Amino acid sequence: QVQLVESGGGLVQPGGSLRLSCAASGIIFRLYDLGWYRQALGKQRELVATITSGSNTNYEDSVKGRFTISRDNAKNTVYLQMNSLKPEDTAVYYCNAAIGIRHYWGQGTQVTVSS
Repeated sequence: QVQLVESGGGLVQPGGSLRLSCAASGIIFRLYDLGWYRQALGKQRELVATITSGSNTNYEDSVKGRFTISRDNAKNTVYLQMNSLKPEDTAVYYCNAAIGIRHYWGQGTQVTVSS
């Protein structure tokens, strides 16, 4: 069984910070490319950040300089540190693990940025 479980979402004020975690099981974690996606109400799911098995990172333009993706292979966990949060960051955030054509998804965690 493959399982990805996100945690760390919640309600935060604009300008605040939040750290999301995604713990994986059932895969050889170190071999997978990882990503964080988000989907806001009424909008398409979009890619936020990726980190490859070699730890190369890429970010969507709107989060560059504010978000940091990282991984801890010893803990089978990928993180998304989110700083300087804006209301437009409000969405359900999903983690993804991929190798070749094989993709796995977490259940999502809600992030709400509001005063």
